[in-house]
Amino acid sequence: MADNALSLFRSTAAHSPSMAALTRESDGAGPVDFCIPCNPYFPTPAMFEEMAVRLREIVTYYPSSADTITAELCDLLRLPPQCVAMGNGSTELITWIDHLLVRESLAVPVPTFGRWTDQPMETGKRVDMFPLQESSGFALDLAQYAEFIRARGTRVAVVCNPNNPDGGFQHKHAIVQFMDAMADLDLVVVDESFLEFADAEAEPSVVQEAMLRPNVIVLRSLGKNFGLHGIRFGYLVANPALAGKVRSMLPKWNLNSFAEHVVFMLKEHGAEYARSLHQVRRDRMDMSGQLSSLPGLTVYPSQGNFLFVRLPVGAEGTVVRDRMFTEHRILVRECGNKIGSSSRFLRLVVRPQVDVRRLVTGLEQVLYGAPRRGAPVPEQATGTGYSSGTAAVDRLVSQTNGAGTQGLAAQAVGAGADVPGLPAAPAAHTGVPLPAAASAPAVGAGGGTPVPAAASMGPQPAPVPQPVPEPVPHPLAPAARAPVPEPAPVPAPVYPAPAQVPPPTGPTPPGVPARGGLTAAQVRGTDGLSGVPATGWPGPQAWPNAAGTG
Repeated sequence: MADNALSLFRSTAAHSPSMAALTRESDGAGPVDFCIPCNPYFPTPAMFEEMAVRLREIVTYYPSSADTITAELCDLLRLPPQCVAMGNGSTELITWIDHLLVRESLAVPVPTFGRWTDQPMETGKRVDMFPLQESSGFALDLAQYAEFIRARGTRVAVVCNPNNPDGGFQHKHAIVQFMDAMADLDLVVVDESFLEFADAEAEPSVVQEAMLRPNVIVLRSLGKNFGLHGIRFGYLVANPALAGKVRSMLPKWNLNSFAEHVVFMLKEHGAEYARSLHQVRRDRMDMSGQLSSLPGLTVYPSQGNFLFVRLPVGAEGTVVRDRMFTEHRILVRECGNKIGSSSRFLRLVVRPQVDVRRLVTGLEQVLYGAPRRGAPVPEQATGTGYSSGTAAVDRLVSQTNGAGTQGLAAQAVGAGADVPGLPAAPAAHTGVPLPAAASAPAVGAGGGTPVPAAASMGPQPAPVPQPVPEPVPHPLAPAARAPVPEPAPVPAPVYPAPAQVPPPTGPTPPGVPARGGLTAAQVRGTDGLSGVPATGWPGPQAWPNAAGTG
């Protein structure tokens, strides 16, 4: 049965196998899941019991219309329904954004969520991939990203905050500055699917700013935050013209009865939800400390509910993944099929401490042969660290001749030396340069420092003691959170000036951004927001704010 389960990884190129498929091939016993980024503390057991009691009713009857479910969600979040569109998961909304609003090209930092690269390529768009550098901890420099967009002439820009898989975070003021600098683009998308797990800033969401801008969409997830990936529901926030354009194309019953039931029961469980997010943040700090103690394992700072780790030199991700599954019944996310990553990287979902201890024990045995001893697992003799779920991505990767991340970027922009402000492409077969064992560790976007290489690779400075969180008597017990200090003022980045765009030659279709970045309503002299009460997010007494920290 183990061989049957492992075959699922070989046949599922774009993502990991589903938990249902793995359970079917494993005698009905699923593994401990460190792969799917889900909130393990919500819904509460009482909420699951309530859904179980009403299961027959939920699955028997049609749900209400999407407008009815959206109105209830907007009442909960205090958002104007005109500015919201709910989808059957965030991927449905990404699909419609691509079909309706991406005309020519889209820019996105890589590695990132695969649908932001695969979806537009599947519809023939040019995807300009901005490589995040391992040497800088995969931190995104928004000013350099803006220069890349200007050099390429890209019309749509995407920023994931926090980014998947590395958990890199951008403060709100930096995102707002970037949106202002890109005001002439057709569209700017800020994907906040994992933002509710962040604690680096008290109010990090830009949903309020998105509603007031003509070319900005904020994408948010519900399944990840509420621990209900299987229900498939998410939403976007934008000005009424953009939100209405997407909403008008969605099927009337694109949301199922489970989604309706959960949305309508949430108002009674805001306190439990807030405590679940707080516990995930505590678990993230504890899990990072435990993983950082493994020799040669680099843990990158994260503001998501997952950690991005680089395996020790000599370890190969697919071997580690397979052995963790077969020998320890633990499912991990090997990231060789993410553009901009390789098989040396794993994304590990934050889970309760009892599960993390099992994970660390398994990694010790797989990587070192015994607890923290021995040599890492050998690399595979053949194969590549890259694979993907679409022919377009496969062609793009194969054309780089294995040149890795920088080769992908060079392929995406043509010859880098021919584009002002872009570095030349590396020679073929050079791969992604990795920092030397004795080099200084990189600092990631979240302000942390990855762990130095193993002691066997050379003398290393004494490790800095990791902060240990206070023990929690119960996973959902309320705990006070210290106020988050506001970030120190930083000089505003210098963004490149937008290229001169000729005036439109004809009328813009309703709700579609014009070339100058305006909606049709603004082209006709209106702001498109009349009568929309943007009242903001509720306070702590009602429901968690945009980051779930209220």
